[in-house]
Parts: sequence; structure tokens; C-alpha cells
Amino acid sequence: MDALDQMLEQTGGGGFVAFGSSADANVRYLTQFTSSDPVVYFRRKGERGTIVVSQMEARRAAGESSVSVMTRSEAGLMDIVRVEKDRVRALAIMITRQVEGEIIVPANFPLLLAREMEQFRTVRADRNTVEKMRAVKASQEVKNIEDVQRATESAMKSAIGLVSRATIRKNVLYRGSVPLTSEFVRESMQRVLVGAECHAMETIVSCGEETAVPHIIGTGPLHAHEPIVIDIFPRSERTGYYTDMTRTICKGEASPEVREMYQAVKGAQAHAAERIRPGATGDEVHQSAVDFFKECGYESGDRGFIHNLGHGVGLEVHELPSLGPGGEPLRAGNVVTNEPGLYYPGLGGVRLENIGVVTQDGWRCITGFAEQLEI
Repeated sequence: MDALDQMLEQTGGGGFVAFGSSADANVRYLTQFTSSDPVVYFRRKGERGTIVVSQMEARRAAGESSVSVMTRSEAGLMDIVRVEKDRVRALAIMITRQVEGEIIVPANFPLLLAREMEQFRTVRADRNTVEKMRAVKASQEVKNIEDVQRATESAMKSAIGLVSRATIRKNVLYRGSVPLTSEFVRESMQRVLVGAECHAMETIVSCGEETAVPHIIGTGPLHAHEPIVIDIFPRSERTGYYTDMTRTICKGEASPEVREMYQAVKGAQAHAAERIRPGATGDEVHQSAVDFFKECGYESGDRGFIHNLGHGVGLEVHELPSLGPGGEPLRAGNVVTNEPGLYYPGLGGVRLENIGVVTQDGWRCITGFAEQLEI
């Protein structure tokens, strides 16, 4: 009995229903099927689940999906729409004919569809049963993330290579006769990723004052002797899994303040890595980094260390578990980031991010890329 069956048993629900395309991480996880069009997934107690697809997708779904496949015609939708012209209500009728009793839906289930289903069944929202299932990765899922991570490291190598080879003119980095910009570095990373069947959006290449804002994307020419934060979180086009990685570099000589920040962040990362293990809570691991920074003379909250230590990664780039205030106990199989950072307006920011899997007795870092400030 898995967590979904346990949830249905405990709540007395007749079945669980999800609706969406494979862009919905829960739907993709439950069905192992990729589709740009929304599909219906339903699961009754004790069953493995069924996916309802269009006739044109039935054969592909039968070969790819991990659950039973039913066409919309087999589910009765074609007959229903001859009488019920409202497509949402027709879909609700089809769904409620497949599941008896109370229906449990995920928190992101479409409101209008749920309201129409309530005309025929009691519908109640589940908070995070599937999300908790997704948080514990099977060995193949870990491999999927490792594959994306290798491509990510190739892209990071390309980016740092561009900065390393750049020349300096009046503190501006140049590639040949033109300034080296955040935009060009981002594009070069994307080209590497495309060759590995991966794609990244909102890649961060920020410099100088920009780096004091953790998620500013960065624009314009890069400068020497200032921190450059490169944060990339690509997704595999084939498997749908993400990874997440950040490095902070400086072309030339960093200021003494940035060097000290860098050493503190690197120390906090190593300190936290020793504390990521089954049974430890994300709250406790995050607090260990807060305490480490405090001992180094850096505050946390509105300045200094201003974000969570880390987060789960899988079919979404940010998912359970959280390594932050209120974070739940960690379990073997969780894949989480370890990304302490320090941020000061007028000075800049430093962030280092690795990703790894929680094992039976600790945390195995998946990231295999060196950390070096001055290049």
C-alpha cells in the first residue's frame, strides 16, 4: 500500500483524480506520460491508476505510461457531449462516473472542474500526498538528475571559460573587440544545454551590485574585480527532471570583503553538508548554517543570509523537502540543494550551490564542479 492508498484509506475517499498536461509535475509523476494536452488520471483504492487520453494518443500512452489507459470514448465522454454541450460539465460527468464515493483531488486541481464535479460527488482537496511521494526519489530518478547535472557542469564550464579568457579594459570584460555581457554568457550556456537535450530558463548571470539581489537575472557588460554569480537550473527535455547549480567567480582580484564572504559561504556549505542526513529536519540543517554565519560575524534575515539553505529538486526545480524554517524531517532518497549565500547592497553577493541525494547515513553530493572565486 503506497501513500495514495493510505491517504484514501484514512480519509474514506473513493478515489483520487488529477487533471493536467505533463507540465503538471504530479500528473507526469503519476502517469509517466508526456502530453501537451491535459489528461485525466484517476485511481480507485487498491488499483494502480488509469489515464484517460484522446484516441490519437491511446497507442503512445499504452507504450509509455505506467498506468492503465482508457480513451475518452471508452470513458463515455463522446456520448456525454452529445447531450451536455458544456465541455467542463461533460468532463465532470465523465470523471464522476469512473469513481464512486468521495473524490480527492490535488491542491492545484482546476476550480471550475471541481465545482462541476461537486454536482455529483463530494470533492475534497488533498494537500501534498503526491508531492511527498515525489520527494523520495527512486534510483532511476536520481540518475535522471545526475544526467542533467553533467550537462549543467558542461554549460558552467563554458560560461566560466568565457570569463576566464576575457580581457580587461577599464574594468570591463571584453571578448575580442566587444564587451562580454550577461546575455552572451547566458546564450552560450543555453547552446551547450541544447546539445545535451536540456533547456534552461531565467539563468542568472549577475555582476557587481546586481549580485546583492539573489534572483536578479543580470544584464549588460560584466566587470573585472567584482563578484559574478552564475545560477543555472536546467531541465531535461527527455525525462523532465531538473538540477540546480550556482557558482560565484571574479575575474581579477576580489575585494577583501568579498573574499571573506566567499570563505564564509564555502564554510557554511561544508558545515551544512555534514548535517544533511535522514531524520535531521530541514529546519535544523538551515539553522546550522545560520549559526555558522553568526559565528563568522554575518547576520541572517533582512541582510546577509536572506534565503533558505536549500530545497528539493525533481520534476520541479523547487519541491519538497525544504531546508529552511519549518522544514520537515529528511528521508533517504531526498534530492536537495545546499546553497548558502550572503548579500549586502553596495558590496554584492556570494552564493555557492551544490545538489545531492540523502543516503542512509548522510548526503552524497552529485555536483562535481570545483569552487573557485578568483579566475
